[in-house]
Amino acid sequence: MWGLVPLFWPLLKPAGAVEILAHRMVWSLLFVGVALLALRRWGWVSELVRSPRKLGLITLAAAVITVNWGLYIWSVNTGHVVEASLGYFINPLVTIALGVLVLKERLRPAQWAAVGVGFSAVLVLAVGYGRPPWISLTLAFSFALYGLVKKKVNLGGLESLAAETAVQFLPALGYLVWLGTRGTLAFGSHGAGHTALLAATGLVTAAPLVCFGAAAIRVPLSTLGLLQYLAPTFQFLLGILYFHEEMPPERWAGFSLVWLALTLLTWDALRTARKSRAAVEAAVSAARTETPSAQTASTQAPSAQTPSAQAVPATGHAGGEA
Repeated sequence: MWGLVPLFWPLLKPAGAVEILAHRMVWSLLFVGVALLALRRWGWVSELVRSPRKLGLITLAAAVITVNWGLYIWSVNTGHVVEASLGYFINPLVTIALGVLVLKERLRPAQWAAVGVGFSAVLVLAVGYGRPPWISLTLAFSFALYGLVKKKVNLGGLESLAAETAVQFLPALGYLVWLGTRGTLAFGSHGAGHTALLAATGLVTAAPLVCFGAAAIRVPLSTLGLLQYLAPTFQFLLGILYFHEEMPPERWAGFSLVWLALTLLTWDALRTARKSRAAVEAAVSAARTETPSAQTASTQAPSAQTPSAQAVPATGHAGGEA
């Protein structure tokens, strides 16, 4: 759904990007509100209201995702789908950089190599575009910062979206009312179909997020990370094959470097996950091997009446010998 969403925003023309953004905020809150009402998940609201720190972080998240959503809609509707897709290819590299700079995380050599290749790709693309790829960089940094803030808030996907759109709701609604007073509001002015599509922005926003939240508790993290490359891949292919955007050789070179960086990240993540899984399995196997012996020792030691038996500690090794 995230990969195919570039097909949706052009359907909302002649509404401008800012009006579409405002509708997305308003209708998203209504959609997630109904979903939370049906699920009866309201306990988090009182906890959030009592925490000024979390409220501040939610407000920051709402501001950052507003920039991300608005720029993405504008990019798609003005013929910059390929450059927008690049932003989501770069996003994992920016997320890693924020982890180092903000959270003081330590990188493995392969991750450092991926970040270096990604930086080289940005330089190549800057030459190819004749300017820094500001759309890609803004989308990548805004979404990475959004992820960092959400990590600190620690709310579920549906709850977090509800809180963020609640912050956005009044400014968005006020903007739509202002457009209406000027007679430039597209909503309701271009037929029932167009009106329904604008209202559907809430569904288009929330449905993939709900599915993502459901998948996150069912799918291994390494698999989930790989699946997230599908969305920018679909967007990239749509930009070339459907919207017929240009891809001169220098852009292919830049994208190739980005894909190389992502390949390094993926290889490193899979290798690390495999090692961690092997270590966990070894620990579980060792625990299972030791547990019967310990149980044998604990059951046999009390029944032993001889002084020699009482002198043996109830360890796995002694229990096994007994």
